[in-house]
Amino acid sequence: MSVILRAKSISKQYRLGKVGTGTLGDDLKRFWCSITGKEDPFLNVGAVNNRNSITNEDYVWALRDINFEVKQGEVLGIIGNNGAGKSTLLKILSRVTSPTTGSIKTKGRIASLLEVGTGFHGELTGRENIFMNGAVLGMTRAEIKSKLDEIIAFSGCEMYIDTPVKRYSSGMTVRLGFAVAAHLEPEILVVDEVLAVGDAEFQKKAIGKMQDLSTGEGRTVLFVSHNMSSIKGLCTKSIVLESGKLVFEGKTDNAVDFYLNKNKTLSRDFFVDKVKRKQNYIKSIKVNTSKNGFHEFNEDLSIEIIIYCFNKIKEPAVSYQILNNENIPIIHELILKSELAFGEGKGFYKLTSKINNLKLYEGDYSLNVYFADNFSKNTFDKLFEVCHFKIFNSDKRPYYWQKGSALYKENDTKWFISKITDERFA
Repeated sequence: MSVILRAKSISKQYRLGKVGTGTLGDDLKRFWCSITGKEDPFLNVGAVNNRNSITNEDYVWALRDINFEVKQGEVLGIIGNNGAGKSTLLKILSRVTSPTTGSIKTKGRIASLLEVGTGFHGELTGRENIFMNGAVLGMTRAEIKSKLDEIIAFSGCEMYIDTPVKRYSSGMTVRLGFAVAAHLEPEILVVDEVLAVGDAEFQKKAIGKMQDLSTGEGRTVLFVSHNMSSIKGLCTKSIVLESGKLVFEGKTDNAVDFYLNKNKTLSRDFFVDKVKRKQNYIKSIKVNTSKNGFHEFNEDLSIEIIIYCFNKIKEPAVSYQILNNENIPIIHELILKSELAFGEGKGFYKLTSKINNLKLYEGDYSLNVYFADNFSKNTFDKLFEVCHFKIFNSDKRPYYWQKGSALYKENDTKWFISKITDERFA
């Protein structure tokens, strides 16, 4: 198969805060370099795009030196945490924005579905938007008309097809947008996580359509999703992005395993410099498993969360979710000041949540953690997909706990709180 898309040394830099370099002199220097053919002097600086860190730089690299190829008929999965650069990459591939350095070479038309309502005009009806999108893709009116009935039927929006799109729900907009993008015969179809807005029935139909496009019609699909089951079921090849860099490229099963096991650490320290910024934040998280990253079924599990309070919080609340390997929350635990006193004044507090006899099916798990004020509804800090660990079943598992059955929780949770006076946290 021939290469239909090639990304060579793609990088994208953004300025934090104000647009421009900040001074007239630096702006003139950048302009002079551009007209004389010299490299932009400000491309030599810039922090790594890591949402869990602090930078003193004025620039950040959303993507840095990305190289890959996609062959005709391949379905490429793009995997990574929030903020890894997935959507930025798709915008560059779709020509929504241009790369700071590097080049993209493609053959044929590209249809994109990057967010709800991409390319739609709210005042136009669904039918009119179909013709407008087709024209943008370079199709004739006759070509669009021949596909019109099929597009409308696939979207399930027959009743509202002559209603302005601004009155559509987000789910209806996604349905119609995907139907248009998939049926107007692009050589490359680019789909972001937007399909998650649709219901389960439509997601299944959309994934089936993408499979038909790649296997039956030889078209290429680029697919971003946090649903690892969808990635495994659809994609023939995947890449993993981390902090704007490509860290893995290969078979999808290997890519998913790499992503789920990347930074598989049971404890994380965050934002050690935030004390100087006078904020409330999460200092660290630790999962105490029974066997160093592996936790036995029906054993006690404790999770330690250290928070920093800059001042007294009226109704502090700390919670965590345990996510399965598809990043779906299956357990949610919460502690409030009304249950155990904390956040009474400035300082560090250690909150320990102990789940007695944890009963979860074998597999990979991780945490989402939140720190907020329940009174003002203000969220101070939140961290996603951290502290990965694995549950394994042993002879403690009852016979009726069959592998692959529905997830199940029958747990007793207790919280313990203490204020930290250790100088290491000061």
